[in-house]
Parts: sequence; C-alpha cells; structure tokens
Amino acid sequence: MAEYSALLMFALVCLLLMLGYPVAFTLGGSALLGAAIGILSGHFDPAFLGALPNRLFGIMDNTTLTAVPLFVLMGVMLQRSRIAEELLEAMGGLFGKRRGGLSISVILVGSLLAASTGIVGATVVTMGLMSLPTMLKRGYNPALACGTICATGTLGQIIPPSIALVLLGDVLSSSYQEAQLALGNFTPDTVSVGDLFVGALLPGLILILLYTLYIAGYALLRPASMPPVEVDSQGPPIWRAILPPLLLILTVLGSILSGAATPTEAAGVGALGATLLAAAKGELTRSRLFQVGLESTQTSAMVFMILIGAALFSLVFRGFGGDTLIRHLFEQLPGGALSATLLVMLVIFLLGFILDFIEITFVVVPIVGPILLAMGVDPVWLGIVIAVNLQTSFLTPPFGFALFYLRGVAPESVQSADIYRGVTPFILLQLTLILVLFAWPDLATWLPGLIYN
Repeated sequence: MAEYSALLMFALVCLLLMLGYPVAFTLGGSALLGAAIGILSGHFDPAFLGALPNRLFGIMDNTTLTAVPLFVLMGVMLQRSRIAEELLEAMGGLFGKRRGGLSISVILVGSLLAASTGIVGATVVTMGLMSLPTMLKRGYNPALACGTICATGTLGQIIPPSIALVLLGDVLSSSYQEAQLALGNFTPDTVSVGDLFVGALLPGLILILLYTLYIAGYALLRPASMPPVEVDSQGPPIWRAILPPLLLILTVLGSILSGAATPTEAAGVGALGATLLAAAKGELTRSRLFQVGLESTQTSAMVFMILIGAALFSLVFRGFGGDTLIRHLFEQLPGGALSATLLVMLVIFLLGFILDFIEITFVVVPIVGPILLAMGVDPVWLGIVIAVNLQTSFLTPPFGFALFYLRGVAPESVQSADIYRGVTPFILLQLTLILVLFAWPDLATWLPGLIYN
C-alpha cells in the first residue's frame, strides 16, 4: 500500500503544477506533506529524511553542475549584446535571395543560438522577436514561419553544449553507477557529460538536415509560401557577424571533445569569450552587464532550487518504495528492456506537456534511470533519446512549452491554429529521428566510443 502512496504523491505534484504553483516548492512541499502523513500512519521511515543534508552537500560539491550558470551566462550575454540579431541579419543576407532562404537562415542561426544558450524559452522568444515579423512582412506563410521558429528553438535540448545534456549527464552518471552496483559490479564504468555531448552531435546534425530538407522541399512545391527577399548589400560583411560566435562555440565544443577541458572549464571559457565579444562590440555597458548578471542569477537559482526540491522528493518517493513498485512493473512487461524503455518514453513525452526538462531530469530520470540501465540500456543512448523526446513534447499541441513561448511574442494577426499547423511537420521529423535512434543506436553511441576509446 505504501508504494501506491508514492504514485499519489507524484500525481499531487502534477496537479499542483497544472494549477500554477512554483515547481521547486511544489516538489519539496508535496514530499514533506507525504512524509508527514506517512510518519503519522506508520508507512514511512523518517530516517530517509536524514539523508537530505548529504544530498544537498553533494549538490553543492558537484563541479559538473557549475557548468550550468556559466553556460547560462554565455547564452544571455550573446543575446543581450545583439550578437544573435546581427547573426540573423548576416545569414538572411547570405540565403535570403533564394526561396525559403529566410527559413533556412532561421534554422542555422537558431542552431547556433541553441548551441550557445541551451534554453528553449530563451531561443524561441529571441527568434520570435527577431525573425517572425520579418518573415510575415516578406510574405511567408504564417504557419510555416511559426513552425520553423518553434522547432528551431527546441534544438537547444539536443545540440551541445546544451544545459539539458549537462543536467542529464550528471543524473545519468549517478544512475549508471547505482545500476552497476545493484548488479554487483563494484568498479563501475562512468558516463560523463562529455559522452552525451559527443553522442548528441550526429543526431543533432541529422535533425538540422531534416529541417533544412523539409524547407527546401516546401519551397519547391509551394514557392508562393516563401518568396525570395531583397537583401540590403550595405550592411556589414557577413563574416564579421558569423565568425566570432562560431569560433566561440567551436572553441567550447572542441575543448570538450578533444579532452583538453571538462564541460565546466569549457563553460568558463564560453562565458568569458561571450563577455569579450560583447566588449569588443562596445555593447558591454554597466546596465547591460547588470541585466546579464541578474538574468543569469535568476535562471541558475531556479535550476538549483528545483534540484533541491527534486532531491527531497526523490528521497520520500524511495522511502515509500515507489522505485521498487516501478521496477516490478518493468520486470512484468513483455518485451523486456525495449517495452520498458518505450513505456518510459511515453510517460516522459506526456509529462513534457506540464513539466519542464529540468523537473523531468531531476524527478523522473533518477527513478527510472537505474532500472533501465540495470536492464542493459546504454546510458549515452538513453540520454540522447530522452533529450529528443522532450524536444518533441515541447512542440506538441496544445500544451507544448515552445508554442506558449511563441504565442506570447507573436503578433495578434498570428492565430494559435497557425502555430499548431506549423509545428506538425517538425514533430513528425523529430519522431522520425527517435525511430531512427531505436533502429540504429550506434548513431548515438558510435562517436563517443570512437573518441574516448
């Protein structure tokens, strides 16, 4: 009976989040309420709460998580200093003369922006404010324009250095060690954030290619929906806008892939590089520096407060035996690890309607991760599939987060139905990538094995 109390507590969290309560305090409050009821009824051992200080110290002592505020600072600095805006103008000048060129520019710039921020909301809002009015003014189909922006904004989930992959890498590392120890392996292998970064490269590039091919095909079949754009040739040289942020991103990724730096060290290089780029452009004013620091602090504080609430929730969930209940459920499924993985992906997809990737990473993955990994699922492959799955759920009507972000900045002439129609083809493309990853897991595991072995 106590095991089902854990599921009731999880349902309470989902209900409170749908009512609009803050995530971190919902997780912690629901856990404390459940623990109190369990102690009074004799179904919960209060000794589980004694492990909370060690959990919190582990969060404070985790050097991998230091990369989160640094990557956030890097992305916010690139946005606030107009580097992203100039990058879009330059790409528009490069591709705009062709039908569909403006959409392709949005995909490429959004990919670079996703690689620098890793935050879905920031990328969708930024691209929506910068590119949507221009695309509509140039005669682009509203549905196509909205779909391109929303889909491109979610690339921050899969393209490294993604904050989602940083958090997933840290959680999966702990889950993998726990699974190995449960199997009797007391010298377990490790999985790192760098492994996920390398594993995400091929799927991320494939997804960008699928987006681009779709736009090219759409332009060929319906040329009136995406007319060519007259380009102002008086603007600054294209290389001046493209080269600096591209070199910065390549430096950050290259240092990680080559083993010259850890993700945390590379994040420090990225934050410093973005600040120097802003200073070189004359955009690093005192007020802008204050805005960047404030926004970075708020975002980072939100992440770590959710992590603390999730740590408390996880302790109480395990104290009620919820992990044992889920493990027994997975063991009874026909089809073994494949069926269990498909079920987890379905649950994560549905939870993506009401939870952000941070909550899912900190709450759901620690519960199901050790069980799946003990069943033989590859940790790198699992992390990549989860990231793409969350990316898909953020696009799916009517609850997808990316849709709400764009709806908030889109002109009144754009209807919600336009946004829903526009994202549908991109959802199918992302589902295609998930199926491809199930059919050919080596797309996620081959490159990490090649580089690190």
